[in-house]
Amino acid sequence: MHRTFRIETRGQGLYEFTRDVARWVDGAGVDEALLTLMIRHTSASLLIQENADPEVQTDLANYFARLVPPSSDPAMSYLTHTYEGPDDMPAHIKASLLPISLQIPIIGGHMTLGTWQEIYLFEHRDRPHGREVAALIR
Repeated sequence: MHRTFRIETRGQGLYEFTRDVARWVDGAGVDEALLTLMIRHTSASLLIQENADPEVQTDLANYFARLVPPSSDPAMSYLTHTYEGPDDMPAHIKASLLPISLQIPIIGGHMTLGTWQEIYLFEHRDRPHGREVAALIR
């Protein structure tokens, strides 16, 4: 069973989409399986992260912005892939450091996420994008 989720982003940051995935999984009629999610883009990532305190998402976004600044930053002057703007190559670097796919066990017909865990798309580009996440239950 497969499906594609579309997540609209408004620029860099974390976008939670757990509820959409949970509704699909809960309605799939599968008792035990493995859910695989994969983002179909090279400048965004997927994360399972804490949902209790929104400062976690803010701090993660700020950390990665500091770790990999835009190509307009003098520290990044060695970058050559700059055709799509100063956020493009840094977005590819961030996506290479973070997961682009996740696997979540389904047990008893539900995802086995922890109490404080949610699924996030981590957008690494400045402008809005429509992102696709492929999902497969096996």
